[in-house]
Amino acid sequence: MKKEFQDLPYRSGVGIVVLNKNNKVFVARRIDNPKNFWQMPQGGVDKNEDFLTAAFRELDEETSIKSVELIKELDGFITYNLPDNLLGIIWKGKYKGQTQKWFVMRFIGEDSEININTKHPEFLEWKWVELSEITKLVVNFKLDLYQEVQRKVEKIIN
Repeated sequence: MKKEFQDLPYRSGVGIVVLNKNNKVFVARRIDNPKNFWQMPQGGVDKNEDFLTAAFRELDEETSIKSVELIKELDGFITYNLPDNLLGIIWKGKYKGQTQKWFVMRFIGEDSEININTKHPEFLEWKWVELSEITKLVVNFKLDLYQEVQRKVEKIIN
């Protein structure tokens, strides 16, 4: 990490593992990433907002998904650092990365509910994948985070 960014704080965020009835995971491909990287819904926590409320809000804002049941809040927080080429660019240069609280939720609706063409779209396309696939699809700087999420979710669904 570049020296001038070491003292920046981490952004507070949430991540959501959305499982369908077959325990496949929702992933989507970001509009702002030209490569074939996919991610699970995630985003920042607003001022005076608790983590679970932020998770439901982010899920709705990014995917239009409302039909979910909370399975589990994962223990602890997981942090990632932005790579040097994104420092000072993402989040207007205020943060060096994100510390996230993750939630596992069961999608109980129909796939037709899912709509990524939202008011402020972030994704080009979406799909359901096996839990074992999430670490093969993610951008490099989030790999450790996704590996940790994958290990924790495996213990829940197996």
